[in-house]
Amino acid sequence: MRSPRPKALVINPGSTSTKMALYHGRKVIFETELKHSRRSLERFARVLDQVAFRKRAALRALAREGVALAEIDVFVGRGGLLRPVPGGTYEVNDVMLRDLRTGRFGEHASNLGGILAAELAAEHGKNAYVADPPVVDELSDVARVSGHPDLPRRSVFHALSQKAVARQAAARLGKPYEKCNLIIAHVGGGVSVGAHRRGRVVDVNNALEGEGPFTPERTGGLSLLAFYRYALGKGLSPEQAARLVTRDGGLGAHLGTNDCRRIEQRIAAGDEKCRLVFDAFVYQVGKEIGAMAAALAGKVDAIVLTGGVVRGSLFRRKLKRMVRFLAPVHVLIGPSEMAALGLAGMEAYTGLRKTRTYGNVDHDGEEV
Repeated sequence: MRSPRPKALVINPGSTSTKMALYHGRKVIFETELKHSRRSLERFARVLDQVAFRKRAALRALAREGVALAEIDVFVGRGGLLRPVPGGTYEVNDVMLRDLRTGRFGEHASNLGGILAAELAAEHGKNAYVADPPVVDELSDVARVSGHPDLPRRSVFHALSQKAVARQAAARLGKPYEKCNLIIAHVGGGVSVGAHRRGRVVDVNNALEGEGPFTPERTGGLSLLAFYRYALGKGLSPEQAARLVTRDGGLGAHLGTNDCRRIEQRIAAGDEKCRLVFDAFVYQVGKEIGAMAAALAGKVDAIVLTGGVVRGSLFRRKLKRMVRFLAPVHVLIGPSEMAALGLAGMEAYTGLRKTRTYGNVDHDGEEV
C-alpha cells in the first residue's frame, strides 16, 4: 500500500549548480544547492556529458544528509527542452530520455533533471517524473501564427511557476483552475506573461528568444532590422548575438546591474536615469498584460503577479496601478520551483494527479 505522505526527491540542475530537496509530504526534510565550479565543468564538451559527475555529487549530498535512495518513494526532475507538450506531469520514459540525451530540441542544463531523476529512481525500481517543463505549448492556433510561415511562434516560458501560481489563484477565487480566465505575469530574471483560459495557456510571450518586455537581463522584443544592423556592425557571432538577447540586455545593460533591489534603492536616492529605465520596465510588463487581456477578450477573473522582482514594493505598486482597471490584481510569490515539483511528484505517486505519457500527446493534449 502506498503511503499518503510519500518522500519525494527533487533534482533541479542549473548551469553551474544542482538544487536538491527532499520532501516528506509537505514537510521539507532538507534542501541544498550543490555548486559546481566552472573549472570542474569546463572539461565536459557538452552539458549532457555531465550526468555521471552530477550524479556522484547528488549521491554524496544524500549520504551527508543520511538519506538512503531506498527510502525515497518518488523522484522528480526539472523538465528540460523537450518536444512541445501540454501542461502536466509526465513519467520519464525511454522516448523522453532519448530526446533529453540527444538534445534533439535544444541543449540546456535543465535537460539533466529528468535523466538524473530516472537514473536514481531506477536503482530501486521507483518512478521518475518531470512536471510542466518550459516547453509547455497550449497556444491557440491563431496565437501560433507569426509574420513568416517558416518562423511560427514558440511557447517557451515559466510554465512550472505559472501553472502552480494559477492553481493557487483559482483556489483563492473558489473556482477550479479549469474554469478560470487568468493573466499570470512571472517577473524574474526572465519575464513571461500568459493568458490562461480555462486551464490552458492560450497565449504567452516566448520568454527565452526575445519576445515581450525587456527584463533584468534580457532585451525582450527589439526592432528586427535594427538588431540585425547592430549585430552585423559589431561583428557578433550567432552565439554572441544570442547571449546579448538572453543575458546581456535589459536593466543590466542600461544600469550596470540586474539587481532590482539595488535599482529601487538608487531610485529612492534620487537617481533619475534609474527611475526612467525602471518605469520603462514596468511599462512594458504592463503593456504585455494588456495584450493578454485582449487575448482573453477582456474576460479576466484576475491578474496574478509572481516572481522575484514582484517582491520589490516599488515595482509592485507601479504595476498594480497600471493594470488594475483590467481585473483584480493578486500578488502570489507562489511555491518555489522545488516545492511545485515535489508536489507534482507526490500527487502523481498517490494518484491525486493524472499523469501524461510523453511522446503520445499532441498540442491539444489528445492521445495520438
